[in-house]
Amino acid sequence: MDDLTTRLENCYTGAVHDVMRERGHVDFVLPREITPLLSDRKLAGPVYTVNGHMQPSADGHETLLAWTGLLGRAPAGSVVICQPNNHSIALMGELSAETLQIRGVRGYIVDGGCRDTDFILEMGFPVFSRFSTPLDILGAWLPDTFAEPIKVGDVQVSAGDYVLGDRDGIVILPADQANDIVNATETVMATENLVRKAILEGADPQDAYRRYGKF
Repeated sequence: MDDLTTRLENCYTGAVHDVMRERGHVDFVLPREITPLLSDRKLAGPVYTVNGHMQPSADGHETLLAWTGLLGRAPAGSVVICQPNNHSIALMGELSAETLQIRGVRGYIVDGGCRDTDFILEMGFPVFSRFSTPLDILGAWLPDTFAEPIKVGDVQVSAGDYVLGDRDGIVILPADQANDIVNATETVMATENLVRKAILEGADPQDAYRRYGKF
């Protein structure tokens, strides 16, 4: 892992959100319907984007070639974020998750479906998705672009941005500001620890807030 990924993984989305809000950022939280299969695992790292479309008339062989090509493109150390532009089929499954995991990809986020969830849970590969279904991409879906900007809900996501996901949700950090945001989040978390210590020692919560400016 690069140092920024390690540091971001030690943060949590609530603290990152508060820092970004204070800095005037808007539309950086992915839709709340995209949730983790593994609720006790964080997912952090630089983003690699994928965009695609439904094509029910596609040849099955063609769709599998395109899909396996997608898996082979994902860089080690990245988090793949896929905008499939449909809410009917699964865009992740057992063999795909295993392939990405073996290739060093940190996790996968899809604005769509997932299948083979028991197998994915067993292997411990972090996947965030909207729903589960046995329907897959065969003869139905093709990727369009890789490492190009996509939109997930109201959020513009670009390759090279950083992402943090946990059981509360998913936040996107712009590439050129990610380091500064993480620095500020680490400061906020240190201050929160002081507030927590004061509360545990019996301080009045309002006094603790006045003293440290955080709650």
